[in-house]
Amino acid sequence: MDTFITTIVAAAALIFATATSALGDELPVFRVGVLNDQSGLYSDIAGLGSVEAARMAVEDFKPEQHGFRVEILAADHQNKPDVGANIVRQWIDRDQVDVIADVPTSSIALAVAEIVREKDKVFLIASAGTSDLTGRACTPNNVHWTYDTWALANGTARAVIASGGDTWYFLTADYAFGHALERDAATVVTANGGRVLGSVRAPFQTNDFSSFLLQAQNSGAKIIALANSGGDTIASVKQAGEFGITEGSQKLAGLLVFLTDVHSIGLETAQGLLLTEAFYWDLNEETRAWTHRFAVRNGGRYPTMNQAGTYASILHWMKAVADMPDKSQARLGAGTVARMKEIPTDDPLFGKGSIRVDGRTIHDMYLFEVKQPSESKQPYDYYKLVSTIPGDQAFRPLGQSECKLVKPVGGQ
Repeated sequence: MDTFITTIVAAAALIFATATSALGDELPVFRVGVLNDQSGLYSDIAGLGSVEAARMAVEDFKPEQHGFRVEILAADHQNKPDVGANIVRQWIDRDQVDVIADVPTSSIALAVAEIVREKDKVFLIASAGTSDLTGRACTPNNVHWTYDTWALANGTARAVIASGGDTWYFLTADYAFGHALERDAATVVTANGGRVLGSVRAPFQTNDFSSFLLQAQNSGAKIIALANSGGDTIASVKQAGEFGITEGSQKLAGLLVFLTDVHSIGLETAQGLLLTEAFYWDLNEETRAWTHRFAVRNGGRYPTMNQAGTYASILHWMKAVADMPDKSQARLGAGTVARMKEIPTDDPLFGKGSIRVDGRTIHDMYLFEVKQPSESKQPYDYYKLVSTIPGDQAFRPLGQSECKLVKPVGGQ
């Protein structure tokens, strides 16, 4: 296994930020390891696109002008916790990596969070979903940037119930992310007067959802909620269409749907889906301008919110490092994250926000409806904005948090 992991790390892309400072190699160098799925079902939602977004953040910020340099490393964790954990340990112990970024697949992110806490580095979570990363599994080294299962459930489930979808059946990916998404969505459903009629758990990365979809259909629930993501979401939506499940009274609710998923599914099948996202390329002039730059570098493919989150989180980390007079102190992860929490967030993709004591980044979330084919004017013109969920309403209130960094009311 050690030889196998060494091969993965050795083959990882090592991308150097352009150094324009006259000080050159005399500047302190910080290393960021972008860890994600680069070959499997999550490669479209993060993958090499997130690596490119990380490069763009370094190029845009120009850390050499602030007294330090940044190098980007990248590796494929293959959606395996043991592989991801071994890469992170070697990065930190052998390659002096200071920051771990991106990391889709919640089971891997939970394992990485413990290693990063133990080694006192920085963990910038752009793609993992479980809200436990700022709840029971929070650490002073975590920054959870883009979305989480509580925010997804809060946005989509509330809207679906308000439109009459008051009975639910969950088709859930059988790992940490799926379990957390079902848990958080079920809480929102019942709190808003809905009922959960049951659930079925599908193996991670399965190809055949037929038996699971038939169980959901036979439940009689108005809403079949997909508590999965990436390739699993694409396959389950396509197969539901093939079986004619949604031709009757039942509807699908995608609890985590990405722009790339809709692109793969096609508007004919995906039209009408309600979904919650943290970023969309066509929100404003700044998101459009950044997206056009990104697409040129990403083979014409438009960014997902995970890739946007990788860019924005690394950008904010560099602002914190630049703000620290003694750059050696930025090697200490908890201290650097504390500085990140002190500085208001402000970037072209997520706008103005903040990072809470539990590590949760607070920014607006958006409820979208997938357009009909006739409404789309160009590739990736897929969403209609239904409503904006203000940041202070989008995420789990601190008063409900199990994070040990959150002081109970009254200081007890």
